[in-house]
Formats: sequence, C-alpha cells, structure tokens
Amino acid sequence: YRNGLQRARFLPAIDAIKQHCDVMNVDAGIDYRLRTLTQAHLWLSPLNAETQQQMDKLWLALAGAKREQMPTLEINHRPLPTLGVENQTLAASFATLCVDARSQHDYIALSRLFHTVILFDVPVMTGLMESEARRFIALVDEFYERHVKLVVSAAVPLYEIYQGERLKFEFQRCLSRLQEMQSEEYLKREHLAG
Repeated sequence: YRNGLQRARFLPAIDAIKQHCDVMNVDAGIDYRLRTLTQAHLWLSPLNAETQQQMDKLWLALAGAKREQMPTLEINHRPLPTLGVENQTLAASFATLCVDARSQHDYIALSRLFHTVILFDVPVMTGLMESEARRFIALVDEFYERHVKLVVSAAVPLYEIYQGERLKFEFQRCLSRLQEMQSEEYLKREHLAG
C-alpha cells in the first residue's frame, strides 16, 4: 500500500506478481460495510454542553452509575488516568489514550478489559498531530478486532476529524471501521475479551 513500511523493497514482488499472474480488479469503488449500516449516534459532536450531557447519559445507561470516581488503572506497568470505570465500561479522554505516549499493547490490554469505551474530547487531527492520529488509528483497529463498543465526543463530525495529508490513506480505513462500529450489526457482536 502507499507509504507502506519498506514499500520500495516490496515493489519487485509486485512486478513479479503482475508478470506471472492474471491481475483482476475486484474493487467496485463501494465499501459494502457502509451500504447497510444503521446509525446508532455513537459519534457525538460538536464539543459543547449538550454533547457532554449526552455522553453523561450514555455513561449512566451503560455503566449503571454516575462518574463519581476517576481511578487510575495500571496498563502494562504504567498509569492510565481514567474518567470512570464501571461494569467493564471505561471512560477516558483522547488526551490520555492518544496524546500521551501509548503503544498498541496498551490498546490490546484495554480491548480485553472493557467491552465499551467512552472516549471524550477528540479534536480535529491536523498534520501537526500525526503521532496522535496514528495512535487513534491503532486504538480503533484493536477495538474493532475485539468488538469493543466505542462512543465518542468529538469537535467535528466523523468524516471531518482527520485533516492531515500524510495518513489520509490509513485514515480512510479507520473512518470506515468507525462507521461500521456504529451499526446495529457491529453492536450486536459479542465482545472478544480473550
């Protein structure tokens, strides 16, 4: 793929495949995951008092308690401050999960521990936030693979969240996954904790 790790070293293999195989394009330009989705309004924007109120209502409905305590978890021997933890539901800020230095291993651990994550205050990601955008993509990938339900409060609607250029290709897949993660079909999937 474009901008892939060590892409230049793999290009000869692509040429060999083209030379020795019949290459067929099966991309009709349609993301079939997007065709039949029913929105569940799990991406809330803009960041204002109304959105905050909706997030608090969702927390109460999912966790069964108000967010009164904000425990610090230990994930991979490092502290992770939260906005709330209850009934396998985590409330955390974008700053904690994507601005602070986190690894994919942290997201794997979180995806095993929590069936639902409520992520607060996702900003517009510009070209100056490539590291944060990469971490956000990794977070979404891990949550998607383990069927973690994700509720987000964000500065802007979903398809406006990334405004950089460098990760445009990678972010397209991330956006597609985020869209699918709001579908009834996805929400019915059983959490894969193990």
